[in-house]
Amino acid sequence: MNGHHLNLRADCERCFALCCVAPAFSVSADFAIDKAAGQACPNLRSDFRCSIHDRLRPRGFSGCTVYDCFGAGQQVAQVTFGGRDWRQVPGLAGQMFGAFTVMRQLHELLWYLNEALTLAAALAPQPGDSLPGELSRTLEQTERFTHYSPDALAELDVAAHRQQVNALLLRASELVRAQARRPEVELRGADLTGKDLRGADLTGANLRGAYLIGTDLTSADLRMADLTGADLRGADLSGADLADAIFLTQSQVDAAKGNPGTRLPPALVSPAHWPRGSQIP
Repeated sequence: MNGHHLNLRADCERCFALCCVAPAFSVSADFAIDKAAGQACPNLRSDFRCSIHDRLRPRGFSGCTVYDCFGAGQQVAQVTFGGRDWRQVPGLAGQMFGAFTVMRQLHELLWYLNEALTLAAALAPQPGDSLPGELSRTLEQTERFTHYSPDALAELDVAAHRQQVNALLLRASELVRAQARRPEVELRGADLTGKDLRGADLTGANLRGAYLIGTDLTSADLRMADLTGADLRGADLSGADLADAIFLTQSQVDAAKGNPGTRLPPALVSPAHWPRGSQIP
């Protein structure tokens, strides 16, 4: 894992449980209760720790176990607001929660941009290819945004910036997937919920935004597959090869099922709820 990715890991000890307060959630398979945005979860203790952290899944809060702020929490708590917390200074609460919502999106984009740069660097340079430079400039611009003041963050058009980033990510994806040297498997946005794809050859497939909820991907080959935003909740990745899958995040892996035979990219780890054992190198 490179240094950029390490900086985009959540450090809950340096946050003020912003993910337990800022977002809203509703009763579902992921959450046992309704909670409004800006309302503290009833399981949150006064020291900003979760009172049921070791029992979240059996208590009906599996959604909490797969949430990833990409390090936005500590950025807002320690940099944007200089260590002031919303309980000691209640007047900051609304502004802080709003900043966290924006920052989380920016940090997610930073994760993708860092991966895209790594991918572009690993490919043979193409004559006149401007992608690496565009990725670097966009990464620097996104990092500058993360140091904006709370007021400036509130005014930032994140949707427009995300469109710009997505265009670059798609170009990087196309270059990587072309290395698979096979007819393109176009499954962008496909509804594959509950499908039996055991042992499927999905090398280089475009699975951006695909619905893979409860899909059986046991022993499937997902090398060089683009999984940007794919919904992997309950998908069975046992024995699947995702070692070279692109734009796969830890929260996607955490939402899926797997086993010691599941091969993951180097920056990701096997979730605690998967059967114990060593990941295949």
